Amino acid sequence: MGQFTGNIAILGSGNIGISLAKGLVKADYVKASQISLTRRNVKKLADFADQGYVVSTDNAAVVAAADVIVLAVLPQQLNLLMEEIAGVIDINRHVVISVASGVSCVDIRSKLKDGLEVIRAMPNTAIAIGQSMTCVATDNATKEHVAEVTRMFETVGSVVNINEDLMTSATALCACGIAFFLRAIRAASQGGVEIGFHADEALKMAVQTAKGAADLLLQMQSHPEQEIDKVTSPKGCTIAGLNEMEHNGFSSSLIKGIKLSAVKAGELYTKG
Repeated sequence: MGQFTGNIAILGSGNIGISLAKGLVKADYVKASQISLTRRNVKKLADFADQGYVVSTDNAAVVAAADVIVLAVLPQQLNLLMEEIAGVIDINRHVVISVASGVSCVDIRSKLKDGLEVIRAMPNTAIAIGQSMTCVATDNATKEHVAEVTRMFETVGSVVNINEDLMTSATALCACGIAFFLRAIRAASQGGVEIGFHADEALKMAVQTAKGAADLLLQMQSHPEQEIDKVTSPKGCTIAGLNEMEHNGFSSSLIKGIKLSAVKAGELYTKG
């Protein structure tokens, strides 16, 4: 696959928008000059202007010059943004990518234009280091455009294509999930302090152990229980620790937290 030849407008250049822009350029998917970045305080984009990106506060003008539009604002800011750009949307030219949680493709078309191809993408904050788990879904985009958007987000991590009705679930498991795994690592490091390590040592040990566990599953393509079985011996210390955690609801609390986050993720956007 060669370079993308069109122009990309990233509207709302916060952490996710900027990380995507950097990933696209680093992977040689596009040149910086093909990406327009917008935000209300354009001074915060001065470094990107120096690097060759187009920076602007005028969302409508940027959209008019683009082929792919990334809506990268918070759900609460999305309606105002869509009002700004609705008049310059061209359904024969534009493909819209939304990273706003809880906002359906139908919601976006209702504010912009009927017949517009809309693709939703849900990355997580590991996009900043090119390690995002991004879920992609659509209700009307062509296979070619879905493949293009998948390729875009593969520059900043892994991508799974899912049905749109699972996007709020993806938000809970992948986007909120970053925080859940971080809290587990923090708790492990606190346990480490209690059994004798200095805080900085305990954190480094917990972080690397968690990374090793994740990489084991990714590289060996195995199931967690397979790897757990390798560490648990009869009457051993690992199974004692695991069972104590389970008696106190470790797995259950994580499952319940993910379920509640999925409910909340669907309530972030007001159609109004």
